[in-house]
Amino acid sequence: MSYWAKRTCTPGDFWGGLAAMLVALPAAIAFGVTVYSAIGPSYAAYGALAGIVGATVIGLIASSLGGTDRLISAPCAPGAAMLSAFAIEMVRNGDAPALIVLLLILVGVLAGLIQLGLGLLGVGGLIKYIPYPVVSGFLTGVGLIIIGSQIPKFVGAPDGTLWWQSVLSPALWDWRSIVIAVVTSAVAIVAPRLTRRVPGIILGIVAGVLVYFGLALQDPALRELSDNPLVVGPLSVSGAGYLSSLGSRWTELRQIGLGHVAGVFGTALTLGVLLSIDTLKTCVVLDQLTRSRHDSNRELIAQGVANVAANAFGGISGAGTMGATLVGLNSGSCSRAAGVFEGLFALAAALLLSAFIAWIPVATLAGIMVVIGVRMIDREPLHFLESRATVLDFGVVLAVVVVALTVSLIAASAVGVGMAIILFVREQIGGVVVRHKMELNQTSSSWHRPERELAVLDEKGDQAVIFELQGSLFFGNTYQLYTDLEHEIATRSYVIIDLKRVRSIDVTAAHLFKQIRDAIRERGAKLVLSGIRENHPTGRNLHKLLGQSGLWHPRSKTVRVFPDLDAAIAWVEDRLLGEIEYTPDAETPMQLQEMELFSRHKDETLKDLEACMKICSFQAGETIYASGAPGDELYWVRRGTVRLVASLEAGRKKPVASFGRGDFFGGLAFLDNQPRPNDAVAVTPTEVYMLSREQFNQIAEGHKKLAFNLAIAMARTLAMRLRRTEIKLTMLQEY
Repeated sequence: MSYWAKRTCTPGDFWGGLAAMLVALPAAIAFGVTVYSAIGPSYAAYGALAGIVGATVIGLIASSLGGTDRLISAPCAPGAAMLSAFAIEMVRNGDAPALIVLLLILVGVLAGLIQLGLGLLGVGGLIKYIPYPVVSGFLTGVGLIIIGSQIPKFVGAPDGTLWWQSVLSPALWDWRSIVIAVVTSAVAIVAPRLTRRVPGIILGIVAGVLVYFGLALQDPALRELSDNPLVVGPLSVSGAGYLSSLGSRWTELRQIGLGHVAGVFGTALTLGVLLSIDTLKTCVVLDQLTRSRHDSNRELIAQGVANVAANAFGGISGAGTMGATLVGLNSGSCSRAAGVFEGLFALAAALLLSAFIAWIPVATLAGIMVVIGVRMIDREPLHFLESRATVLDFGVVLAVVVVALTVSLIAASAVGVGMAIILFVREQIGGVVVRHKMELNQTSSSWHRPERELAVLDEKGDQAVIFELQGSLFFGNTYQLYTDLEHEIATRSYVIIDLKRVRSIDVTAAHLFKQIRDAIRERGAKLVLSGIRENHPTGRNLHKLLGQSGLWHPRSKTVRVFPDLDAAIAWVEDRLLGEIEYTPDAETPMQLQEMELFSRHKDETLKDLEACMKICSFQAGETIYASGAPGDELYWVRRGTVRLVASLEAGRKKPVASFGRGDFFGGLAFLDNQPRPNDAVAVTPTEVYMLSREQFNQIAEGHKKLAFNLAIAMARTLAMRLRRTEIKLTMLQEY
């Protein structure tokens, strides 16, 4: 089912489209005149017509194909500034006016194709992430360029006069233009404070026209339309005349030389990206106001098609415009139909009001453009000077503005993005890579060890150090990272580096790890790595990257790699306790009398206890008991490894404790008679003693002392485990 079948046009879309046209069309005419009058005064009428065509075609096509409700698309100030600067440069190069017109059309068509390509490639979501200082400086630069280009028209200086020449040469001024422009600007600025029923731009234009005709009462020459430099002039809106003029433009293709190609493509690329940013910025604001969500790539495709069509028909490029969109929104628009109505109303206005448009003073349009340019200047970056932390960001804004005014908007884009990248790298270099550093005796693995082993680990814990790293490891911070690790590399027997929170590693950082490995190998120490992600959210396989760099190999005696930090710490603890590495198949089942919990009981008592127990075997990965199950059994590990696993949100699992030979588990639920809080899973082939609550009660009747000592021992062990957990949590909260 099509969009129009699912959504009906409401009266709000009608009135919203009409209100948006009243803002978009006068601005579009002003933008067109700004672009084409740069070629010569006689082209002002062509510019006005190009603005009308742009407002009509872009409004109709972008709204029909786009997916953003209420968005109004029309010619915009950034596009006008780019095209005007391009036209001025072509004039300075001595190109023929007809060729310049064709080049303007080609730039617009290519810019639309670039937008179309960006949308098809899915780049729409990325354009929104261009740094704010770059966008701010760019828009401010565009605003200043617009103001500078309108100053000669504002004061009525002869064609070809530069803005600074116009300012410094009062003899060139035409007081009639100044009066018209000043009144237009003043009304456009003040009107919104008095009424919001009629857009300020409309009232400003009406005021400028009234002042012009007031002056015409005193000067008969102003009543003539032809050869009158103070007004737009006659528009060729008849079908035959328009198509003939449009067709003649393409005959200039043969005059395009290789020197024009680079300028056309460079300007088109910048224009396409700029129009895309302007559109998506408006869409983001619209989403916030209406609690909706736009499709960036679909909108870019629609804008690209619209701009190609608009320029092919002799119009100028445009984008989703903030002013017209907000006016339409406040007037009741609720769907894409508002944009279509805006295009239809623009076409009707061009056909019905062409005589009036021809009499609009050029100074009035200049006054409107100056107001638009002033409003584009972003004053927010001035607050960056209030803090040392943001002074450099202000420098980026200032650099973009200066380059935009002195070189070109294309160069300003490149300079701004380049400086933003440098500032980002600088910020990353100054960031903290080592999130947490601690000795082994300050923490422990989730393995529950007997007191005698804990005492040994407390004594030998300073032989091992743990580093938890974070962020991105790249060429900018590798020197600082090596400085932080250097002393530990030279003194510790075990260096554990956890990479769980590392987002990316470049080749320089991978080489640094090889240097660390070589320094550790010379001393016969061990480098233990953990948490290296294979399926990182960014799509990078860090495990594969470090492996390909030659950091480790399957027979390496220096580097050990573990899936998580807990497993790495447990391995180092085993080495400090003097345990040799063994395979699960080599383990022998442990007897009751070998376990610390029962070491002080008589053999006869233990035989009676063992007779009440059941020996159970589990394969690796098999669940011994599940979360929520009744806590009616106690378990002692004879051989193998058991891990308690907690269930988290979204089906995720997290290991919380591990048990090996001689450890017991399941005691908490057994003591409080509550359901199991976690899953118990066999990590390796495992064999356990299982004592049910019923059998415990039976053994308690004949061996009260055993039952009492067993309960006391379990409570004591659980308390010791809880105490160590509290210490560990306290240390983690300090970082």
